[in-house]
Amino acid sequence: MTGGVITHLIATYGYFAVFALIALESLGIPLPGETALIAASIYAGSTHHLNIAAIAAVASAAAIVGDNGGYWLGRRGGGALVARYGHIVRLDGRKLKVGRYLFARHGGSVVFFGRFISVLRTYAAFLAGLNRMPLARFAVANAAGGVVWAVGYAAAAFAIGSAAASLGSTVTLVGLGVTTVLTVLGTLLLRKHMARLEQRAEEMFPDAPDVPGATDVPRVPGTPSTPGAPGATADSGAGVPSVRIPGPHLTRDAVGRCR
Repeated sequence: MTGGVITHLIATYGYFAVFALIALESLGIPLPGETALIAASIYAGSTHHLNIAAIAAVASAAAIVGDNGGYWLGRRGGGALVARYGHIVRLDGRKLKVGRYLFARHGGSVVFFGRFISVLRTYAAFLAGLNRMPLARFAVANAAGGVVWAVGYAAAAFAIGSAAASLGSTVTLVGLGVTTVLTVLGTLLLRKHMARLEQRAEEMFPDAPDVPGATDVPRVPGTPSTPGAPGATADSGAGVPSVRIPGPHLTRDAVGRCR
């Protein structure tokens, strides 16, 4: 989805476009929700056709509602959904392993800080449900992350739009140029970091298949895996393997060595 299309949707449908794009991205569909928030805020600052407080409120609500939907999809549907439809939303076995690794290492903070990271913003809520994160902890981290993200990004983008309205389009072009450069650099750094995370996740879950399916409990590299270890489940009768993600099943020794 190009910037022109996003701008057209915002100019035509206003707050509804902002809510829909952010909520669907938070649900687990790779859409430019953050771009929509920034574009709407710049549009509000430069034209005053939209209210910035309303944009921040709508974005916060969309992030929270979408993430809650993603959480319940992950908790109820889990691995069966990924096995059938993961390729459509670009969620594969490697990303599942990274998610399991991050939740084993950092727990609820993944939900809060994931709101500010492109890949995690889309999948963090689903992975939280898949990893059986307690609902109360998820709700607090989700609400806090959604509000801070929406208010912070909306205020910054609105300032750029307001400056453009008073000082001319050059300010807007410079601001967008800086934003683009920072986005590209962030994407490159994220890809590099993701490669390291995938390697660490593979070491923690060496016996888990690349294609989502039955999973095993994590073990420290060098420790022999035991067939039938706690946490593994048999295939379901429908032909789609059921998934049991470690979380409550982690032993204290395994968690200590993960740290």
